[in-house]
Amino acid sequence: MVPANRYQCFHFSLSNAKGPGQDDVSRLLRAMASSIEDLGDVTILDITFEQDVTTEGLWPSLTVYYDPE
Repeated sequence: MVPANRYQCFHFSLSNAKGPGQDDVSRLLRAMASSIEDLGDVTILDITFEQDVTTEGLWPSLTVYYDPE
C-alpha cells in the first residue's frame, strides 16, 4: 500500500536510434506524440527533455510521466 502522502505514476522514455539522425528532435517529437496516442485515455503529468552528448553528437530523449486512471 502506498502512503497517503506519496503518488505513483507510470513513465517511459524515448529517443531516436543512435547514429545518423539521432539529433532529429522533430522526428523524436512525432514519435512521442504517436506513443502518447497509443496509450489511449491517460492523464499526462509531465514531459521532460534531455540531451546527451555522444561522440556522434547530441542525442535527445524525452520522458513522459502519466496516470492511466
